[in-house]
Amino acid sequence: MISLNKGEKRFFWIAGLLLVLIVLVFIISLNLGSFAMEPIDVIKTLFGQGTRKQEIVLFKMRLPRIIIAILVATALAVSGTVLQGITKNDLADPGILGISSGAALAVVMYIYLMNGNVYDGVNNMTIFTMPIVAFTGAAFGAFLIYVLAWKKGINANRLILIGIGINAAFNALLIVFQLKFTTQEFNRVMVWTLGSLWGTDWKYVITIFPWITILAITTFYKSRYLDVLNLGDELAIGLGVQVEKERRTMLILTVALAGIATAVSGTISFLGLVSPHIARNLVGAKHKLLIPTSALVGTLLLLIADTIARNLLIPGEMPVGIIISVIGVPYFIYLMMKH
Repeated sequence: MISLNKGEKRFFWIAGLLLVLIVLVFIISLNLGSFAMEPIDVIKTLFGQGTRKQEIVLFKMRLPRIIIAILVATALAVSGTVLQGITKNDLADPGILGISSGAALAVVMYIYLMNGNVYDGVNNMTIFTMPIVAFTGAAFGAFLIYVLAWKKGINANRLILIGIGINAAFNALLIVFQLKFTTQEFNRVMVWTLGSLWGTDWKYVITIFPWITILAITTFYKSRYLDVLNLGDELAIGLGVQVEKERRTMLILTVALAGIATAVSGTISFLGLVSPHIARNLVGAKHKLLIPTSALVGTLLLLIADTIARNLLIPGEMPVGIIISVIGVPYFIYLMMKH
C-alpha cells in the first residue's frame, strides 16, 4: 500500500474539491446562454434524446468552447507556474510579459496573409498551422525580452519591466495591423485579441489538444528540476543538474504552452499570474503538486469567467480576458506593493 505524506494527502483533497467545482461550473455553463436549457434537457441531449436545436447548441457551440477553455486555462496556468519558477519572480506571467501578445500578433498577421481582410471563415490549413505560427511569435517575444533584460545575468525586476514594455509595443503593432481589416472584421479581431473564446469549434479543439496535452505532461515530468533550480545554481550544479540546459528547456515549454493557447483564445493576461499564487497557498511550493493544482485553479477561474462573459450582456458577449483582468489587476497591484 502506498503511504502518502501530509502534503500529498492535502493535495488529493484539494484536487478532488477543485474537480467537483469544475464539474459544477461545466454543467452550469452548458445550461446558460442566449438559448437557456434546463439541466434535465442538457442530460437528455448528451444522451441523444434532445431536440435538433438543443443538439446544435450543445454539441456544436457550447461543448467545444468549454473544452477549449479547459485546454487554454491548463496551458496558461502551467506556463505561468513554470515562468515564475525559472525567473524566481512572483510577478511573471506570459500575458504581462509580452509572450502572449507576440503570439497574438503573429496569428493576426498570418490570418491576414492567408485569408485577406476577412477574419471569418478561416480555412482549415490556416487553423491547423496556427499553433506553429503562434509559438513562433511567442518565441520571438521571449527572445526579445531575454536579450533586452540581460545585463550580466537576468535581474527579475528588470525582466518584468522589459516584458511590460515589449507587451505594450506588440499591442500597439497589433492595433496598427488590425486597421488593415474591414470595419466589421476589425471589431471581431479586437474582441479576440482582448481574450475571447468566441467562435471556437471542434476544429480548434483538434488543433490544440495534442499540443497542449503533450507539452503539459512533459512540463509536469520535468517539474522536479524546477524544485532543484530554486535551491540556487551552485547547489543545483552540485546535484548534477545541467542548469542552463534545463532552464532553457523549461522556458521553451513555457513559451510553447502560452503561444498555442493564445492561438485560439487571444491574449488572456493575469490567468498565468493568479492561478499559481492561489495554488501555492493551497498546496505549497513543490512543483509536482503545484503544477496540476495550478492547472485546476486556472480551469475553474476561466470556466467561471467565460460563463459570466457569455451571459452578462445577452445577446452580446464580453471578452473573457476582461473578466479575468478584473480579477487579476487588483491582485497584480497587491503583489507589486508587496515587492
